[in-house]
Formats: sequence, structure tokens, C-alpha cells
Amino acid sequence: MQKLSSKMNIVTRLLLWLRLPPAVLPLLAAALLAGCGYTTKPPFRTDIRTVAVPIFTNDSFYQGIEFDLTEAVKKEIETQSPYKVTGTDSADTILRGKITKVVQTVLAETNTGGLPQELEVQYVVDFQWSNARTGETLADAKGMVAAGRYIPTQPVGETLSVGQHDAAQRMAEKLVSAMRSGW
Repeated sequence: MQKLSSKMNIVTRLLLWLRLPPAVLPLLAAALLAGCGYTTKPPFRTDIRTVAVPIFTNDSFYQGIEFDLTEAVKKEIETQSPYKVTGTDSADTILRGKITKVVQTVLAETNTGGLPQELEVQYVVDFQWSNARTGETLADAKGMVAAGRYIPTQPVGETLSVGQHDAAQRMAEKLVSAMRSGW
């Protein structure tokens, strides 16, 4: 009982020193006990080692973009996760995706002539990550959106492929982030 009393005395002195009212004590204690959301859990599942990523399907008008997106996803998995990308036959899991829509939007026009000065390309993707042996879905999403931008006017003169590549990189980051544990 005396230990508890001496600890309370220390806390009271601290509150007086900080010039805080005693009513702040419960709030301070709750904040200290709650923590800041840090965890020692690994960000990715440890029971998985390999992922197969077949070429994404593409329902959009823009043909060929599925290859760039699939490659971006494979590289992102290899560099930002502990998983290795392998073939479908030897993989623990399979990540399948489908580009459902590509939308181009004019963000800015030139003052003279109204030509597109900056454009945005949005990819809309559905994906499913599943266990290759059991078929259990580990993560999935419908209508995930990522956008890339490009400037077609001079002096920059970027082509549509610059915006598409940017959109593919951003989508790959989102997909690998969705593969994290507990997200």
C-alpha cells in the first residue's frame, strides 16, 4: 500500500511540476496505456513464400497495357515483400487481376487553342489473391483505382505510354500493399 501511495505522490508532483490539473491524470494514463498502434507483427504473412502472377486480363479498349501492369506487379512483389514470384505450378498463392476500365481525363488545357496540356490516365482493376492449394481467398478488391499523369504539350511532349506506365506503377504499389497482413 505504501508503494502505491509513493507512486501516486510522484505522479502528483509531476502534474504539479507540469502545471496540469489532477483531472488530466486519467486521460494521461489512458493515452500511455493505449500506445501508438505499433506492433511487432510482421507486415506480410509468414506462411507464404511464393506468388504466381499470371498476365492480367484486359477488358479495356487500350490493348497491351496488361503486360506492363503485370510486370510492374511482379517487380513490386519482389522488391517490397518477402515473397518470390514463381510459375503457377510451384506457387503457394496466385494473384489474378483484370483491368476493367481505363479512363483518360483532361486536367488542364492550353490558354491558346484549348489543347490538352496535362492528362490523367486511370486504371480500374479487380484482383484476387488466393491460396493455390485450397482456393481460399487471401485478399481481393473490386474497382481499385490508380492514376498516372502525363504532359503531351511542348516542351515536355510526353506520350500516353508515360501516363500508362505511371498508372501501372501506382497500381502495383496498391496491390502489394493490399497483400499485407491485417490491412
